[in-house]
Amino acid sequence: MESWGITFLFLLFANVLALGASSSQHHNDHFRQCLTSEFETSNADPSNVVYSPQNASYASLLQSPFLVRELASLKPLLIITPFHKHEIQAVIYCSKKLGTQIRVRSGGHDYEGLSYTSGIPFVVLDMRNFRSVSINTEEKTAWVEVGATLGQLYYTIARHSRTLAFPAGVCPTVGVGGHISGGGHGMIARKHSIAADHVIDAKLITADGQILDRKSMDEDLFWAIRGGGGTSFGILLAFKVELITVPRRLLFSTLPERPNKT
Repeated sequence: MESWGITFLFLLFANVLALGASSSQHHNDHFRQCLTSEFETSNADPSNVVYSPQNASYASLLQSPFLVRELASLKPLLIITPFHKHEIQAVIYCSKKLGTQIRVRSGGHDYEGLSYTSGIPFVVLDMRNFRSVSINTEEKTAWVEVGATLGQLYYTIARHSRTLAFPAGVCPTVGVGGHISGGGHGMIARKHSIAADHVIDAKLITADGQILDRKSMDEDLFWAIRGGGGTSFGILLAFKVELITVPRRLLFSTLPERPNKT
């Protein structure tokens, strides 16, 4: 009798797992069909943008040196790596239609798992292809897309000017999107404040698919995306930041350590 009960529980558990897997695959198929339909209207090719668990590139796209494996129990239905704004709008539309959550990732430095975990079915919107940086040395400004890293931003600034800089963090592989929208602390914040305080414009896609800049969004929203976490209010595309002036050369010295006197 006891063995029969154990067998029954095992079969019940196996059925639950099978139903869960079937439901997940069903949700995956519906989301993929929705995206394919939306992409067709704009002549986009989903094969270079949408990755399912059956795709060979899925695992490498999901993995990150900063991914906390203990948090990543539920895997995303799909990983989407858009190249164009209309592809992001399609992801937003399908997520609303099918009740699927979107997790947005720029550089992947996320020890809380906010960009790659969820308690409900979700997709990852990986912004790695939105990484252009445009410098205007006369205005002392830069437009930087959220998929660029701090290292790419610093390098591009240095190629254009030896006396311009941007006050942000020290790790070159941190994504601009999460860093700036989360505040952006750095080594020279005491003198020049944090990165978010230097944002003078931004481009954002709302939950309704509208593309807004500072003029078309209200000031409360513009205030919120500079430190309040960009993906809480929409999908950020790019920031326009003001650059700071720094000396061409720095002079520094070191003081020898004095021996302890006993």
